[in-house]
Amino acid sequence: MRHATAQGALKPNWRIGALALLLALALLLVAARLFQLQVMEHNYYASAARENQLREENLTSRRGAILDRNGYPLAVSVEAYDVMVEKEVWQDPTKAAAAAQKLVGIAGGDAAALTATATGSGAFEAIVARGLTYEQALAVREAGLPGVRLVEGSRRLHPEGNLAAQLLGFVGLDNQGLTGIEADMETTLSSGVSKRTIERDGLGNELYLLDVGGSPPQPGADIVLTIDRYIQRLAERELSAAVKKHQASGGTIIVLDVKTGAIRAMASFPSFDLANPDLSDESKAGLFRNLAITDQYEPGSVFKLITGAAGFDSGLVGPQTPWYDSGVFKVESSTIRNWDLSANGNQTVTQLLAKSLNTGAAWLSDLMGPERFYDYVARFGFGEPTGTGLSGEAAGLVRTPSSDPDGWRAVDLATNSFGQGLTVTPLQMVAALGAIANGGLLMRPYVVQEVIGPQGSEIYQPEAIRQAISPQAARTLMDIMAVVVNSLTPLYLNVPEYELAGKTGTASIAKGDGTYKDTYISSFAGVAPLDDPSIAVLVKIDEPKDVPWGSVVAAPAFARIAKAVLTYYNIPSRGSE
Repeated sequence: MRHATAQGALKPNWRIGALALLLALALLLVAARLFQLQVMEHNYYASAARENQLREENLTSRRGAILDRNGYPLAVSVEAYDVMVEKEVWQDPTKAAAAAQKLVGIAGGDAAALTATATGSGAFEAIVARGLTYEQALAVREAGLPGVRLVEGSRRLHPEGNLAAQLLGFVGLDNQGLTGIEADMETTLSSGVSKRTIERDGLGNELYLLDVGGSPPQPGADIVLTIDRYIQRLAERELSAAVKKHQASGGTIIVLDVKTGAIRAMASFPSFDLANPDLSDESKAGLFRNLAITDQYEPGSVFKLITGAAGFDSGLVGPQTPWYDSGVFKVESSTIRNWDLSANGNQTVTQLLAKSLNTGAAWLSDLMGPERFYDYVARFGFGEPTGTGLSGEAAGLVRTPSSDPDGWRAVDLATNSFGQGLTVTPLQMVAALGAIANGGLLMRPYVVQEVIGPQGSEIYQPEAIRQAISPQAARTLMDIMAVVVNSLTPLYLNVPEYELAGKTGTASIAKGDGTYKDTYISSFAGVAPLDDPSIAVLVKIDEPKDVPWGSVVAAPAFARIAKAVLTYYNIPSRGSE
């Protein structure tokens, strides 16, 4: 009996021991797991917790404004807000749809697309709406939508609409300049980015600011351009009208201050919408280019001004120097003819330029020889960028016996003399024209007048490059350009209030294989007024479909611009006291 009782007493003790062992093993496993989580994988989970609770934001500086020469704003930044949605909070389709519907009612857009953006993001949260006004942001905040928060930022406004679109350029979603002045002067307009870290609760609400990395960003500097909004709008209006009237493919107009080189207007057509540039269509990428500096073309008869300038300045010819026009000029195996196939007999150099005779230009360049001719071409700045500081500026193409000894031929000298076989940019051409009007002194074209920053302002001064020709040669050429203007029919150029000077141009468009298309570039290079030149204007119209002549297509636009600008400048007209 005692033995049986002892056996029965052992059974409970064994169960207790087994249970204690199991508890010990469980505690050991828990301890091991805790050790793994808290020690071995501490960094991983700490990082995940920090990512969920802390948010790092970029703090961008106020982007500087872009102003015209008189201080009128062309591009400014205003306070704006972006809407962020936390992905996990919007996993319930019903709740997400309701929240999205309320959001689009305030910010606009499509509710389904907004929901897809929020829930399809690979990040913790996604931007579902950008650029909200203060009133819209206040409405979003008052709506108290789950998982939704606002991020303060800015958006770019253009008070003058699309004025000078290619020159100004635009900014991207990150508020950084992508094209034009916005890109070229990015570091001036924006002083950089700093960061801040914010802790939030489980619902994504901000708790408090933890730290700010680096110094708070300073506001960017304002940039004052040489552009005059009145003259710019005038140029754009005339350009658009000329292109539409003659069914042209596009064009460029530049207005230059001849004494300083300041660019008062730089217009290209077609243009684009500054507020909504279409970056998705590659075929429209060309609209963002500033054609005044990027596009190279053969200038045609306008370039005879450079040939004439070289002849006068070198002393080889004068205005009344005689020559005989047989209607042809032979060089090697090629024959040069006049644009109208005329043979004019005994002529003077003045008549050569006034009648725009190709044979006369070829004769004059042959008289100078290639070394002297191309020296003057270089003096006027052709073959190198003008140095405005605008990105994408082309140098033009001028082949010489020294730069291309194997490819250059004597016929190139003849064709170059009347603006074929070499290329220039519109800005190069108007800068050379400005030099002729400025007593032969070539000024560097510039478009930034002043930078006004937190620490003060920097004023950009006019810069003389070189004396391309003598004042006497320049005056002679100006007088001949006045003859050209006076010989045009008043139907196309009639400004009796002022005496003007200019030169027409009609150039065939090269294909690139040495041959030419059956289309033309029509241009007019003019100066106003004659006695004391103030502005130089280049009007260039590409591929007009009705008539090609620069006198018909481009001269009328120059006449209207010259009259309006001189009146705007309060320059006395002829006969006034």
